[in-house]
Amino acid sequence: MPAPARGGWFLSLIKWGVVLALFGLVALGVAVAVAYTQLPSYQSLSNRSDLGQNIRVRSADGKLLVQLGPNLGEWISYGDIPPTMRAAMIAVEDKRFRHHPGVDPIGVARSFKVRVQTGRFSQGGSTITQQLARNIFLTNSKTFGRKLREAVLALALERKFSKDQILELYLNRVYFGGGAYGIDAASRTFFGHPATALSLGEATIIAGLVKAPSNYSPTADVEAAQGRAGVVLKSMVDNGFVSASAAASVDPAKIVVQQGAKQNSIRYFTDWALPQLDTLIDESNEPIEVWTTLDTRMQGAADRAINANSPKGAQGALVALDRDGAVRAMIGGRDYVSSIYNRATQAQRQPGSAFKLFVYLAALESGMKPTTTLVDEPITIEGWQPRNSTRTHLGAVSLREAFARSINTISAKIGAELGFSTIADMAQRFGITSSISTYPSMVLGTSDVRLLDMTRAYAAVANRGVSVLPYAITRVTAADGRLLYRHAADEQRTLVAPWVAAEMTDLLQTAVMSGTGRAAQIGRPVAGKTGTTSSNKDGWFIGFSSGITTGVWMGRDDARTIGGLQGGTAPARAFHDFMVAAVAGRPLEQFETEVPMPNWQLEPGEDTYSDNGVVGIEPLVDENGNPIGTPSSDPLGPQSPPTDQAPQGTVPEQGELDRIFGGDLPPPERQPAPAPAPSAPADGAQRRPEPTQF
Repeated sequence: MPAPARGGWFLSLIKWGVVLALFGLVALGVAVAVAYTQLPSYQSLSNRSDLGQNIRVRSADGKLLVQLGPNLGEWISYGDIPPTMRAAMIAVEDKRFRHHPGVDPIGVARSFKVRVQTGRFSQGGSTITQQLARNIFLTNSKTFGRKLREAVLALALERKFSKDQILELYLNRVYFGGGAYGIDAASRTFFGHPATALSLGEATIIAGLVKAPSNYSPTADVEAAQGRAGVVLKSMVDNGFVSASAAASVDPAKIVVQQGAKQNSIRYFTDWALPQLDTLIDESNEPIEVWTTLDTRMQGAADRAINANSPKGAQGALVALDRDGAVRAMIGGRDYVSSIYNRATQAQRQPGSAFKLFVYLAALESGMKPTTTLVDEPITIEGWQPRNSTRTHLGAVSLREAFARSINTISAKIGAELGFSTIADMAQRFGITSSISTYPSMVLGTSDVRLLDMTRAYAAVANRGVSVLPYAITRVTAADGRLLYRHAADEQRTLVAPWVAAEMTDLLQTAVMSGTGRAAQIGRPVAGKTGTTSSNKDGWFIGFSSGITTGVWMGRDDARTIGGLQGGTAPARAFHDFMVAAVAGRPLEQFETEVPMPNWQLEPGEDTYSDNGVVGIEPLVDENGNPIGTPSSDPLGPQSPPTDQAPQGTVPEQGELDRIFGGDLPPPERQPAPAPAPSAPADGAQRRPEPTQF
């Protein structure tokens, strides 16, 4: 049989090509038809609920603190979108938008050319309709399969909706950076007004963002945004969307961009507060408004106080609680952008003599008085010999003077007399959730604690011995104003008798008036205590005045020594600077330091200030401070094997209550390694830590 002519092969090739092309067109038509039937309605696509939940967080006075999730703005109908905005977007993204069926053959050819040249597909061939299809239904993966599905969906969209509807959907859904979805959100974010008032120059900046929102953001790189706006303007002129004279009247460099509100230190507070929503409201995707306790004036004062007084190379943290537990200010570090680690709620550091609050509370509860006399003298307890910071001894001193001067030997004597586990129980009763050692040196604050816990404890003393539970969220509302949650007053528990709290306030006030905390004086009654750890690694000051209790900590994340750092220096000065502003305008309050003991008062014991025999238990809370229940008849559950820590008979074990208010969270990049366990000396006696803290 003779071989077919060369022309026959060519004709056969053409014939099969036509057949395959027809088959492809039929398959494409079927795919488009199927996609058409499965497309959501226009009303459904304009809902934008698929973009995620929008959360607006407000301060106590209603100021917007931070907006999380997508910023959607108002939906702008096609007729209300400025013609210059529509023209700018078409000119830069899809100049043949009005003429193609959803896929631009010229753009596809260009995309394949780039694929051959670079070995990968470029998105430069995508039309506005294709971008809309990708944003709604697909991912950004650069694969042939995704591009094919994108094309099918784009063709279906063009069959179901008009060009004007597609452009309206696109302009109200596309991402412009800064959390803004849609031109109205972008206009409000960058220019401070709705999209209906966009000028030609502003429209060119917004249109230029779609290509790379992070690269051309006017709040991040003004020059890049202005340069991109010039490109958009030129494209509008070249494609006849605007006249050359109109374009010449626009100077991108003179367009005023609204800078976003500073969210630096405020983010420490919102990062702590917002996870509590999980236990306060049902899960929902609807936009919500979260109203918080934060006082922006106090927060600003706290930020300035910490940054102005923290030693070079040191971090600083501050927490301020109102008398009901409302968190009015929270600083977790000197710069949130550099480190999101919240040292107010997460860090556990030695409190030094600030811990003596619990030593003296136990002493007063046992029957001692501020005037009780003890002898400051050398003392040895189980081989441990505490030293005073002055390296001297004063002999007979009152409890008031011993506390004001932060005399270590007196604290050691109290611990030895009452029992070190008693001191640990008192600390846990007042809300200290970390493990407390029962080594004798624990009376000098050698156990790690959190600033929020310590501030809460001092606030309870200011509250006449009644517990204070910190909270951050006052109410949550939906976008239409529906109330989803309102804070209710927490159950209060009496931790110590009122006269014990009054006598403790007497001691704390003396420490500020004539003791180690003199730098914290603010011209009105103040009660507080300093704390300094060995080798000046940590400095604390915690105190209260006029209904505000404030705790300040300073130190390095790597726990290295800071020359000159003491609780009575930088931390006390920061407390002073903050409190002067915080209590301004509040009535001056004198402390009630003498409360008579009623005749019926019993000896302090298990049943005096407890429920079900469990002293001072607060409602159980999770790691973010969210209540998760109340103590049962057996709140403790199974106990851990005995250790060298305090008996855990007054609080749930580590896994339940020990993670309150930010516990069990990752440490910063440079956290100090835990101290090695005490080693036994040659004589077999157990060695104790030997801090010099005051």
